[in-house]
Order: sequence, then C-alpha cells, then structure tokens
Amino acid sequence: MGYKLLIVLVLFLISKSVVGQRYVYVDKSKLSLYVIENSNKDTIATFLVGIGKKYGDKKKKGDMKTPEGVFTITEIIDSSSWEHDFKDGYGSCKGAYCPYFIRLKTTPFSGIGIHGTCFPNSIGSRCSEGCIRMRNDDIISLRKLVRVGMYCVISEDREYLCKNDF
Repeated sequence: MGYKLLIVLVLFLISKSVVGQRYVYVDKSKLSLYVIENSNKDTIATFLVGIGKKYGDKKKKGDMKTPEGVFTITEIIDSSSWEHDFKDGYGSCKGAYCPYFIRLKTTPFSGIGIHGTCFPNSIGSRCSEGCIRMRNDDIISLRKLVRVGMYCVISEDREYLCKNDF
C-alpha cells in the first residue's frame, strides 16, 4: 500500500509542476508567439514574430531553421550591447538583439532564443538564423510575462509538411 501511495504522490507532484503554469507557444506557420495560461488555456498575449529563413526543424548549426519541440527558458539577459554580423556586407551591427535575449535550452544547439531586433521591418517573415525575433516593444512586454524555467513550445512547420507530402 505504501508503494502505491508513493506513486500517486509522485504523479501528483509532477502534474502540479506543469499544470497551472504559464508557457510560451510559437506557431511557426502563423509567425506568431503566444503566452498561454495553462490552467485555463487563456491566451494572455499574442505577438507577431520573425523565425528561421528556412522551413523545417533545425538539424545542424547554421541551417537557418528554427528548432521544433518543447524547450525551457534558461536565461533572460540584457542584450542591448551585443553585436552580430549578419553576413549581409554591412559588418557587425551594434544592438543587434536589442533589449533582451531569452535563451532557450535547445540541446544539442546553443545560442537559440527569443530576442528583439535592429530590423523591425523583418517581423512577420522568415528572416532569422534560427532564433525567434520580436519587435523591441514586444520583447519588453514578453519579458514581464516570462521567467526562467518556463516552457517554450515551438510548433512544426505545417507549410513545410504540406509541401513535402508529394
């Protein structure tokens, strides 16, 4: 009897650690990010985003694809001073990630996250090297809604799946 009670207790604790939590959902096909309250499935916020230039799930470093699956937020960093060379002929861009970089644990890949952008007109398109880009005002709003340890679910590319059904 003690063994069964232990199993029930463990299952209860596991369910309580996930149920009722807020999470981030990125719909790659709709180029949208949602913050969802898991206990009642209410959408708290919706944002237009930019994602990886190429369709499909990330398979290797540099493939320009946004990974798909369930990930965890591991850090929320002030990235306003970061630089990045987008290999567009203009050299390194200061403030490339703007106010925040919300790092995701996307093993085996590193450096994937949700961040602001110095290219606001790119939002709503396939524009990134694999990260999820947001308008700077939107990443500031998102920062207030998320915390380290939260889940981020990134959907499959439905358009990609349809194109490859032939």
